[in-house]
Amino acid sequence: MDNKDFTASFLVDNPPTEAFNAITNVRAWWSEEIKGNTRTLGEEFYYHYKDVHTCTMKLVELVPGKKAAWLVLNNHFNFIKDDSEWVGTKIIFDITEEDGETKVQFTHQGLTPAYECYNICHDAWSKYIKTSLRNLIVVGKGQPNPKES
Repeated sequence: MDNKDFTASFLVDNPPTEAFNAITNVRAWWSEEIKGNTRTLGEEFYYHYKDVHTCTMKLVELVPGKKAAWLVLNNHFNFIKDDSEWVGTKIIFDITEEDGETKVQFTHQGLTPAYECYNICHDAWSKYIKTSLRNLIVVGKGQPNPKES
C-alpha cells in the first residue's frame, strides 16, 4: 500500500510574503467559521464545517515568507469510523522561490491513502489549496466555507 503523505502545490507571481500572509489568513480560504488565532506561534484554532468535520489545530511553526505548520490536536468526521485518523498529523505549507515565481507546497503529513477519509480529504484539500488559497494570493479573494446562518 502507498503510504505517501498528501501533497499539493502551485506557482504564483506574487512574493513569498504575500503567500505567507494568505496562508495564515485561514478564514479567507478555508472557512469563515474558524475560531481562534491563526497567526501566532503556539496558538490554537478550531475549525468546523456543519456537523461533518471539526478539528483543533495548533500553530507549531511560522517563518514569515517561508513556512507555516499546524499540528492536529483533535478531529471528528461524521463519515468515518476512526476519528483519530488526523490526530497527530501535521499540515505544512512550504514557500520557496522557483524560477522567479513563488511555489506553495502543501503537505498533510500523515494523511495517506491508508486512511478511510483519504479520497474525500484529497478532493477537499485539493480544492481549498489549488483553488481557494491560490485565488486568495493571486486575486485577493478565496472561496472559504461561508459562515453558517
